[in-house]
Formats: sequence, structure tokens, C-alpha cells
Amino acid sequence: MHQWNSTSPDGNSSASGLGQVERVLVPILDVLILTLGICGHSMVMVILCGRRRGPPPGSSPQNSVTGTGTDILLLALSAADLLLLSVLPFHTTAIALQHWPFGDVMCRVVGFLGSACTSASVFTLAALAVSRYLTVVKPAKAYFLLSPKRVSLVACLLWIPACGLAAPQLIFRYVGTPKSTPDGLICFSFLSHKGQMIYGLVHFVVAFLLPLFTIAVAYSGIYVFLWVTRHQTRAPQVERYQSKVTQTSAMLVLAFTVCWLPSYGLTLALVAEETSGATGTSPRYGGFSVFARLMATSSTVVNPILYVLMSQKFREDLVKLFKRTRPEDNGAVSMGTT
Repeated sequence: MHQWNSTSPDGNSSASGLGQVERVLVPILDVLILTLGICGHSMVMVILCGRRRGPPPGSSPQNSVTGTGTDILLLALSAADLLLLSVLPFHTTAIALQHWPFGDVMCRVVGFLGSACTSASVFTLAALAVSRYLTVVKPAKAYFLLSPKRVSLVACLLWIPACGLAAPQLIFRYVGTPKSTPDGLICFSFLSHKGQMIYGLVHFVVAFLLPLFTIAVAYSGIYVFLWVTRHQTRAPQVERYQSKVTQTSAMLVLAFTVCWLPSYGLTLALVAEETSGATGTSPRYGGFSVFARLMATSSTVVNPILYVLMSQKFREDLVKLFKRTRPEDNGAVSMGTT
């Protein structure tokens, strides 16, 4: 759920339950995910920051404002994913070594960042869905409400509930010494099964169910509105633009849900078990826990791929970005403009 090196409800390291194959395979996959994620989101942030320098040529003021608001939320989403990727090496090392070598402080900090970033991501997706609803269904209100300053403020404020949900990780997480680990060191969370269950359920409801419900309501409203007004005359370019942006936003939400659903499902299964204390992932979930972890980590690289696949404008911006980074192209452009 909120930890990558474990899919147990308490966030305990499940390295002791991993076989030798997983011990080697998981770090290799993590390195691949880390590389793709950093490169992908870095390019996304460069492109989105470049768009904010000014509205596209020929665009109306309204489309400029709402488009910029959408770009700000996408920028915040990439920033959260990059921050989430920054804690991945700690989990990878713990799995490879089959114990937690970073001490109590890093155990708390890494747990806090993992939980805060995943919560901030889904809150941002919910805000993106609401912004799409306002843009499509209530464009007049969107013109005033979705100004760059307001959207930037909302993107920052979303981190307050995200950090609030992650606070127990910072307070209660600690390094324990169970007998099941080679060196007797494992990153624990909470002191009782009851505490684990309460936190797991609260996190599932607040940072998964409620945002997804908000998203479902927003996109349902969009599609109902488009179906009701399908016979009205609208500018073809504007209609295509709104449709593409809405489809891309919906795919981002679907990708997040698919990637994190196995982890949350395993969390609910584990907190429902009658166990006492934090004992790590149950052996019978070993294979599925590895799969759930892989799906959760892959969520950080899905968004840039979706941008490329679904947005022609993003592909064009990406080509322009590569052309600007090539000295020979820059030289050719300079010669052509003189």
C-alpha cells in the first residue's frame, strides 16, 4: 500500500519471505523502473514548464487559462512520482540484503515519504478530474476558478492531508529485531495488530476509495453532459481537444487504479487476518506480494508513457525538445533564420 518493500498492512519488510530469485530479480526491475521513471518524468516536467512560458499560438484566453491549470496539475503529479522514486533505492537495498541497514530515522522518513507521495498522487488525480469537469461542463466558472495561481495553491494544499495520513509512519515506525531476518533488523510499523488494521483501513478509504469516488462522479458528469449536448454545434477543434484531454486524464486514473489495486487488495486481506503483532508478509502471499509490489512501483513510469501514446501535442513537444538538445539542429535553425 504505502510501502514498496512490503505489501503487508504494517509496512514490514517482506524480504525474509522472498526467495533467491526474487532477491535478484526485484532489484533488477527496480533499477529499470528507477531509470525509466526519472528520465520520463524529467522530460515531462521540462515540457510542461516550457508550456507555461506562454499560451499556444492562436489559442483563446479561456483555453489558455484552463490548459495551464491542467498542466500545473500534471506537473504536480510528476513531482510526486519523482519524489516517490527517490525512496525506491532504500527498499531495493533492503530486499537485496534481506534486512534494513539504514537505521531507525530513515525507516521513519522513508515510510513517511512513501505514504505521503502516493496519497498526494491520487489527490492530484481527483483534482484533475474536477478541473476537467469544470472545463467541459462549466467553462465560464472554469475561466475564473482554474487560474494558474488558484490551481498551484490547490496542488500545494493537497499535500496537507497527504502528510497528515503519512504522519503515523513518522511517529510509530521503528526498526525491530525479529528472528526471521538474517541480521535481525527489519523496518516495522506500529506496535499492535489493531493499530495496523485501523491505519490500513483509514488509508484505504481516505487515499483510495474517496478520491476514486470523486473521480468517478466527475467523469460520469462529463460523459453525461457530452451525451446530452451531442447534437449541439461546437467548434470541431475545441471538441477534439476537450475529448483528448478528458480521455488522457481518465487513462491516468485507470492506470493508477490498476497499478495500486493489487497492493491495496493484499493489504485488506492481511489486515483481515487474525494475527498478533507485525510478522511480515504471510508466506502464502509470497508470489502475489511480489506481483503487487511490481505493479505499485510501475505506477511511477506509466504516466509519461500515456502522455506519449495519447497526446499528439505532447509527442510534438517531445520532438521539439530533442531537436533543441541537438547542437547541429540548433545551428541549422540559426542559419535558416538569418
